[in-house]
Amino acid sequence: LRRGDPEAAARAVPHDLGPVWYRGWMMTSAEYAALAAALKRRGTLLLTHPDDYQRAHELPGWHDTFAGLTPHSVWRPVSPGDDPGDLGELVRPLHGGPGVVKDYVKSRKHEWNEACFVPDVKNLTLLRGVVAKMMALQDEFLAGGIVVREFEPYDGEGEARVWWVDGEPALVG
Repeated sequence: LRRGDPEAAARAVPHDLGPVWYRGWMMTSAEYAALAAALKRRGTLLLTHPDDYQRAHELPGWHDTFAGLTPHSVWRPVSPGDDPGDLGELVRPLHGGPGVVKDYVKSRKHEWNEACFVPDVKNLTLLRGVVAKMMALQDEFLAGGIVVREFEPYDGEGEARVWWVDGEPALVG
């Protein structure tokens, strides 16, 4: 899929396998759609439609559903190498204070101080620097665009991840 050859990616899947769930490495929404199309040509249907995958995978698709349960966020579509535009206008709806910069799917949390965390989202010089570094590190793997989220510290219990099936939480970890 990363090489742009969904037929090769699906070659080992038996023909006419029927409906299946994808369970594997995270992929972009475009890669998932290409895989779904290649599998469909082989008689295999992914049970998660590509539109639903994108809606669940990328922050703009799920944010409003969880608006009261997740930090306030703003986003803008940006392609790799593009100028991110007027960041002051982007973060206008956010409160001042710390924030996290990421793309539609992933953060650069392992480069926290350089490419993820901003002590004050209204400090546009710092914000521009973190956005530029995040975009440079994501490079061609930048997913969808940029996201700035208000920072919310965990309460000591840690992070929880929830997997949903047909609108119901199926697993919490």
